[in-house]
Amino acid sequence: MILSAEKKNNQFTVALAGNPNVGKSTIFNALTGLHQHTGNWPGKTVDNAQGIYEHQKKSFLIVDLPGTYSLLAHTVEEQIARDYLCFANPDVTVVVLDATCLERNLNLALQVFEITSKVIVCLNLMDEATKKDLVIDVPSLERELGVPVVATAARQGMGLLELRKKIFQVASGSLQPSPRQIKYSSDVENALKELLPLVENIANNTLSPRWIALRLLDGDQSFLRSLSNYLDIYQASFQFQDWEESKCAQ
Repeated sequence: MILSAEKKNNQFTVALAGNPNVGKSTIFNALTGLHQHTGNWPGKTVDNAQGIYEHQKKSFLIVDLPGTYSLLAHTVEEQIARDYLCFANPDVTVVVLDATCLERNLNLALQVFEITSKVIVCLNLMDEATKKDLVIDVPSLERELGVPVVATAARQGMGLLELRKKIFQVASGSLQPSPRQIKYSSDVENALKELLPLVENIANNTLSPRWIALRLLDGDQSFLRSLSNYLDIYQASFQFQDWEESKCAQ
C-alpha cells in the first residue's frame, strides 16, 4: 500500500525525516503546536503524526515520518519513510540532523537527495554541539550539500522562524535547491546510463528516475513491490527483470 497524507487544496505538504533521537518530534511539536493528530499509517502499527501551521498566509501540512537510519528499507519504519518520500511527492522534505554527529546523520540526507531536490537540512541540537565545543561552518556545509541548511536548537526555539521561512521559499519555488549527488563507480554509472532511458518512460515527472534505476540495480524487492503498486503496471517489473538477466548473461 502506498502511503500518503490527506491535504487540503492549496496546502503545502512538508515531510520531516531523520534518524531516531535527533529532535525531529520536538521540531514537529514546535511548528504545529496543538494543531496536530496521531494515528497509524494505513495497514501498519507505526504512528502517523500530522499537523498544520500557517506562514505568510499559506497552510502547511507537516508529516512526521518514522525515525530511520536509511532509506534502503529493512524495517517497516524505513519502508514507510522511503515510500512516502518517493511516491507521495511532498512539496518540501526537511531532513533533521544531529549537529553532534554529522558523519552518521548525513548518510540519510544524501539518500534523500537522490529522491527529491526540494530538500532543507535542519541542523538540530546546536546547543548540544556548543556544549561539546563543536563548531560547524553552516555556510560551507550549505555550499557543499547544495541545499539550505538551518541551524536549530528546537527545545529552546532557536532557528525555527528561519526554518519556516526556508520551507516557504522552497515550497513556493522562490528557492530551488540543487542537492549534491553521489557519483558511484564507473560500472554503476554506466549501467545507470543504459537503464535511465527505460526508467524515464515510467517516471512520469513525479518520480526520480535515478533513484528508481539505483534500486533496480541493487535488486531491492521491497521497493519493486511498492513501485509496481504505485504504477499499477506490473509488466514494467518483468521488463526490467529481463534487462537485468540479459546484462548478467553478457
